[in-house]
Amino acid sequence: MIDLYYWTTPNGHKVTMFLEESGLPYTIHPINIGQGDQFKPEFLRIAPNNRIPAIVDQAPQDGGEPIALFESGAILQYLAEKTGQFLSSDLRVRTETFQWLYWQMGGLGPMAGQNHHFNVYAPVKIDYAIDRYVRETGRLYGVLNKHLEQRDFIAGDYSIADMASYPWIVSHERQNQNLDDFPHLKRWFQRIGERPATQRAYALVEQINPGSPVHDEKARQILFGQDSKTIR
Repeated sequence: MIDLYYWTTPNGHKVTMFLEESGLPYTIHPINIGQGDQFKPEFLRIAPNNRIPAIVDQAPQDGGEPIALFESGAILQYLAEKTGQFLSSDLRVRTETFQWLYWQMGGLGPMAGQNHHFNVYAPVKIDYAIDRYVRETGRLYGVLNKHLEQRDFIAGDYSIADMASYPWIVSHERQNQNLDDFPHLKRWFQRIGERPATQRAYALVEQINPGSPVHDEKARQILFGQDSKTIR
């Protein structure tokens, strides 16, 4: 059994996509990041970076004590290795999968996240910041689009590399990106969106967080007012 500490963000969706695809039994523990659940001591024992998602594997492969993990990329890699699914045993394919997983973690996610922040959440619109992150998001879309020109998925068969990137493309309109400008990416995006497991994963939003995106001042302070004092 996997205990999933989750909220309805792109990084959260990565893990529900994997769990729905793999058939691993799991229980969701909602962590409402707009209300500050991520700072509760019981969550911080699992995820000291006070970010979702996090998991606790109650039945690790070594038969020992439960294993807790935070960081979505590490979670995807762990679950793929645990199940033997969505990660090839072939050295070259496996290496390519990790390469694109870390590309998402280090590039697409952070840049699209800043794009969201300055376009949607920032109380003051800063033209330079908006232009900077819209352009960089577009560049990354272009990189993935070119890579997908002659292939259906990012690294051979459908894998954790695809699951990592897909949720960050879902919000393409908020990122000021037009998928018609990226035809290979659009084809890939549509194919993944048609998968029953993807649809089940995204259906969880209506169960867990049916409300609108965060805009009230209290939630803004919780999400965007953190500094070094937050973790003391």
